[in-house]
Formats: sequence, C-alpha cells, structure tokens
Amino acid sequence: MDSSLHALLHTIDADKAKLDVARPLPLNTLGSLRDALMLELTYHSNAIEGNTLSLHETKVVLEGIAVGGKLLREHIAVTNHRDAILYVEDIVGSDEGLSESQIRHIHARVLKGIDDKEAGQYRRENAVISGASTTPPDFSLLPAEMDALIGWHASATDTHPVARAAELHTRFAKIHPFSDGNGRTGRLLLNLELMKSGYPPAVIRQEERLAYYEALDRACVTGEYSIITRLVAEALERTLAAYLDLLGRRD
Repeated sequence: MDSSLHALLHTIDADKAKLDVARPLPLNTLGSLRDALMLELTYHSNAIEGNTLSLHETKVVLEGIAVGGKLLREHIAVTNHRDAILYVEDIVGSDEGLSESQIRHIHARVLKGIDDKEAGQYRRENAVISGASTTPPDFSLLPAEMDALIGWHASATDTHPVARAAELHTRFAKIHPFSDGNGRTGRLLLNLELMKSGYPPAVIRQEERLAYYEALDRACVTGEYSIITRLVAEALERTLAAYLDLLGRRD
C-alpha cells in the first residue's frame, strides 16, 4: 500500500472517529441521510448497469410512482435494490459473519421479478464478461470458489476494513457466480462489509464507471488491490464528508 493511499485511509478513519463521537445521530438527521444514501446507492448502482432512469426518476419510483416511457424491468430494479439495501441493513444489525446464504439472499432480492429462475442461484453455465481480461471459473467450480471466498474473508481480519471491502468486492467479481446481477450484488457486498465495520456506505458513481471497471479488471488480473481500494476509499470519504457537513463537524 503506497503512502498516499495509507494517508487517505488515515483521513477516513479520523473522519469516522468524528462521526462516532456524534453518535447516536439525531433521528431527523439520520433519516434524511439514510434516504439520500438509499437514493444515491440505488440510482448509481443501477445506472452503472445501464438502467436509463435518471436520479429524479429513481426517486419517483422509490416513492411508488411509475415513470412513463421506461421499462418495467427498470422500475423493478429500483425497488429491488432498495429491498436489498434493507436486507443488508438487517445483516449488519444481526452481527452475523459473512456467508454464502447471505450472498444468495442479496442476489435473490436484486433479481426478484426480473429473473426469478436465476434469483439466488449460482449460474449453471460458463460465462464471459464483456471487456474483462479474465474469464470466470467454470460453473462446476463455483461451490468451491465461493467457499474459498468465505474462507478468505474469515482470515482477512488484519486487513484495513476499507481495503478488505474492496478486495471482497473484487474477488466476488472475478468469480462472477451468477448469470446476471453480479455488479449490483458485488457493490452491496462492498457496502455490507463497510457498514459492518461502522462506516457509512460508499457510493460508486455512474460517472466513474470506466475508472471503476478498469480498477476492477486490473485487480482481477494482477491480484493487486491498491487502485480499486483507492476508488472505494474516495467514494467513502465523500459520504463521510456529507455526514460531517450536515452535523457541522467537518473541521
């Protein structure tokens, strides 16, 4: 880990400490922050995957209103992502260790009503990721690969939580265990890991899509996670700054 990334993680931890001092947050403040993050996480994660709903349209759909001229699939993707975030929050509150069952249940919520046959099920055929430099493992190896992922996670306790979250996301992306919905599921796993460690979620923006894919690809090829960790850390620092600004504790 280079010195600049180490310094960024130090800044993040200092900001998290300021946030921890302010806890428990005022209910109205907590509610407004949660609603804003729910919207941003849902909009950006879906937009990265090609969903054409705008930020405003996503907000409207979350409020239960249909948007004319948009696909039903795009509407469902919005409400599914919200439900998946709520499930992630439940996991955080239960203080459970990471499991394959959790990952399958997150994915099941992502694809519910879109592809119920595949929701929560590992792919049953081989896959190629467009634009990627690596090929996902043979589908027959997925149970062993996912078991190894859980084993790695259980052993990575000495890794900085932000670096561990970025690496978990990358390792999951490289396995590509599902036929669809891997990106959204992977970003939810990323934030599950951050939130379990007491950090707020990191919003990877759709404007960062190219840099994000390039960072993921590089990490999958080389096994070196500094670039993807930096991207995640910068996204997390934006969230922390928004929290501290609202609380008047940025200085």
